[in-house]
Amino acid sequence: MATTTQTEAPNTRIVELDIEGMTCASCVARVERKLGKLEGVSATVNLPLESAQVTVPETVTDQQIVETVNATGYKATLKTASAPEVPERGAIAPDTGGPREGQAAAGTPVHVHAAGLLRRLIVAAVFTVPVVVVSMVPGAQFPNWGWLALVLTLPVVSWAAWPFHRAAAINARHLGSTMDTLVSLGVTAAFLFSAWQLFADPDLTAHPGMDMDAHALYFEVAAVVVTFLLLGRYLEANAKQRAGDALKALLNLGAKEAVVLRHGVETRVPAGSLAAGDVFVVRPGEKIATDGIVAEGESAVDVSLVTGESVPVDVTPGDPVTGATINASGRLLVRATRVGSETTLAQMGRLVSQAQSGKAPIARLADRISSVFVPVVLAVAVLTFVLWMVITGDLNGAFTSAVAVLVIACPCALGLATPVGLLTGTGRGAQLGILIRGPQVLEDTRTVDTIVLDKTGTVTTGNLAVTAVTPLASIGEDEILQLAGAVEAASEHPLGRAITAAAGQHGPLPAVSAFTSTPGGGVRGTVSGHTVVAGREGLLAGHGITVTQEHRELLSELQDGGATAVWVAVDGTPAGIISLRDTIKDGSKAAVTRFRELGLRPMLLTGDNAAVAAQVAKAVGIDAHDVLAEVLPHEKVEHVRRLQVSGRTVAMAGDGVNDAAALAQADLGIAMGSGTDVAIEAADLTVMGDHLPQVAQAIELSRRTLATIKTNLFWAFFYNAVGIPIAALGLLNPMIAGAAMAASSVLVVTNSLRLRRFGR
Repeated sequence: MATTTQTEAPNTRIVELDIEGMTCASCVARVERKLGKLEGVSATVNLPLESAQVTVPETVTDQQIVETVNATGYKATLKTASAPEVPERGAIAPDTGGPREGQAAAGTPVHVHAAGLLRRLIVAAVFTVPVVVVSMVPGAQFPNWGWLALVLTLPVVSWAAWPFHRAAAINARHLGSTMDTLVSLGVTAAFLFSAWQLFADPDLTAHPGMDMDAHALYFEVAAVVVTFLLLGRYLEANAKQRAGDALKALLNLGAKEAVVLRHGVETRVPAGSLAAGDVFVVRPGEKIATDGIVAEGESAVDVSLVTGESVPVDVTPGDPVTGATINASGRLLVRATRVGSETTLAQMGRLVSQAQSGKAPIARLADRISSVFVPVVLAVAVLTFVLWMVITGDLNGAFTSAVAVLVIACPCALGLATPVGLLTGTGRGAQLGILIRGPQVLEDTRTVDTIVLDKTGTVTTGNLAVTAVTPLASIGEDEILQLAGAVEAASEHPLGRAITAAAGQHGPLPAVSAFTSTPGGGVRGTVSGHTVVAGREGLLAGHGITVTQEHRELLSELQDGGATAVWVAVDGTPAGIISLRDTIKDGSKAAVTRFRELGLRPMLLTGDNAAVAAQVAKAVGIDAHDVLAEVLPHEKVEHVRRLQVSGRTVAMAGDGVNDAAALAQADLGIAMGSGTDVAIEAADLTVMGDHLPQVAQAIELSRRTLATIKTNLFWAFFYNAVGIPIAALGLLNPMIAGAAMAASSVLVVTNSLRLRRFGR
């Protein structure tokens, strides 16, 4: 069954494919172009992952998609609806019948597919060395040495180079051409031209030490080009596999087994068989099998594998825990809440896989060029041969120059420049707890100049604590706290959770009924027969509750002291004020400093009062005029929009439901992973930890990835732009051209692999 996802567009879905046999940017362009000819279909093809995401209308079947790709000369299979997979590939040529040497199918271990490349490389090298020696060193020549060179070169240009020839033939049958066409033509021409020279004049090498310019044998050119290209493919395959290691490691983090507690008996079962509601045991040193809530026990949990944060997190009953994290100390009983594809780990894997399968806007130029590149190169090679013959009449020079053009022009590096950089950058991000939603995000991080920070849970811990209860009527402090705690128990807001926690310390809380919540305003409910309203003055006024001037002055005093104050009204009368305080997260000040170094203007946006917001801004280094306080959720969106209208490109970082709309409005939405699912869904970047420095690190990684991709594209374009004219002028030996072509691909992949060291 295909991995199919419904999209926002009506009556469309996304089908994911594995595609075997693509070797260069021309292959990618051909597949995308053929699929795009189906009505309503659009495709994004990824070369190093050898995969495609195809947007398909309901009128087009999966089989039509697969048949279209197969008719193009490649082999497509539907991805299975399982956990995201990073196939270890590095194919040399397309095929129509499954995996083969030099071509890894999905899930093939890298050592198996690399072994096929290595075998061909070894055979080619063993035969090429004596061919080069006898052809290039007069002292090593003997009578009729040319025939030995022919015999030794034959297995190199046939068996060792067979994947190139097969790919060229398959594409030719479909009236197409790729880089394999250039390689196959160049190698075959060099070999056949040399063989024809030798058979036409059997005495050509009858005597050793002859004038090397007196004849034109290019056996060593054919052999060396094949050997260099195989070496490049082998190194490239291993490098691409390392680029995908980060995601494979992420997806393998999950626990394989779990100890389920059923009827008081511990039973070991596969982790995949857990169901929501199951209670499982996690002993010290074991991985937590799936996402859940601590039902019993206290411990410290190492979350570094998922969030990138090195400091263990203390958990107690009621605290959420994430699958794949490690229980560092005490014994825990955990009640499973999300299993299988719904877990945080699975969601991370999907986000990273989707990002790696996408295509950055910067890659479109490479696609447009590669779609016509090979036919143009073939024409240039023919033109080079003709002009040389017309101008100089030198057959050897004409042939050498034409072959050099064919070999030097192979657009491998163009096809690898963007996807391998993206693969490595997003993989490294996953290791650091940073999820980049798609390639477009890289472009967005380059242009943002303002970052708007939500206060609670982003700049501050969000772990508010009740510091005082001030009665305003005859109701006592404990009763006010109990009534407010009961109605706030149904709220997700940090203020509500803090009040509920404080009230729970005095005993069980009564049930609440008729509960309603006003985003950014507060809550209302019925508790033990009393109508309780807790929140802002505006919410009280909306329910016909009047606050006196004396009460307002008391509230102002509390706020001026740095407290966050919440009104509590009971049965239509103001009953008290609950004061809470928050603390600034470790690293928030350093993060603000880093934002400035990255060229961003930090701003604080909060629904809290102005006095508290000003104190927090001062503590972390945000300018007073860049603080926006007492902002309601819909006003957050308006503030972001106003900044955009004024010419600013805005990034927004937040973690709550009331941040989701602003995150979606921002040019770059950044969700803190400790926040709600809706906030993460609305964001472009997600940091799985809850520390602000990770946000700065996420922006920096995205920019570094984009810079790496641009560097790759520059060298790929520069290499071909310079190499082809030099080869056409006869200034480039075909052997050197082969080495340069192979080196260009390895250079692009190696440059991308530098991202694996980011943050170390």
